[in-house]
Amino acid sequence: VRLMKHTYDFSKYIAVTNRQLAGSDDSYFSQIEKIAALEPHAVILREKELNREEYAVFAARVKKICDKYGVTLFIHSHIDTARALCCKHLHLSFADFCCNTEKHENDNSDLYDADNFLAHFVKISVSCHSIDEVRKAAKLGATQIVLGNIFETDCKKGLPGKGLDFLKAACLESSGLPVYAIGGISPANIGDVLNAGAAGGCMMSGFMNM
Repeated sequence: VRLMKHTYDFSKYIAVTNRQLAGSDDSYFSQIEKIAALEPHAVILREKELNREEYAVFAARVKKICDKYGVTLFIHSHIDTARALCCKHLHLSFADFCCNTEKHENDNSDLYDADNFLAHFVKISVSCHSIDEVRKAAKLGATQIVLGNIFETDCKKGLPGKGLDFLKAACLESSGLPVYAIGGISPANIGDVLNAGAAGGCMMSGFMNM
């Protein structure tokens, strides 16, 4: 870990978790500790196959690890778990984000008033897959965009990457919000991602398999 931390600047990366790549739960939490020790920009606790109760247990343990290293943890989709853990960073799909914000847009209420779920969070990260989604997420109050997929990735075999020109265009349309590229991101291409205007990149297998 020390060698990797010395070699790469992980402050430009968001680690996306996947317990299926780690084997046992003990190996998983050990891997999370290794990742947090590298001090990435953030960790997104993905784990979509876990039910609500299981996710809450994992989130509590991962939050302790992230807090230990001063690493930001984004809870993925589970709004109630984020609130229960007093976690102020939330990551949502574009559809879920719109579902929780458009009802407030339509009744002319303040997006960040006390009755709006966004008021409970410091940062709202939103997954986007088109320029239109980036524009709408920015309009509705997102604070960070995760844009994919930029390169072809094993997570979505057969789906072509949308490329660096797409990434560059999205960054220009993000209203100044930081954009983190996802899909095939690695130390070999992070420079190209940054040159396209992104704040950094999200990496899953590179972190979970190191």
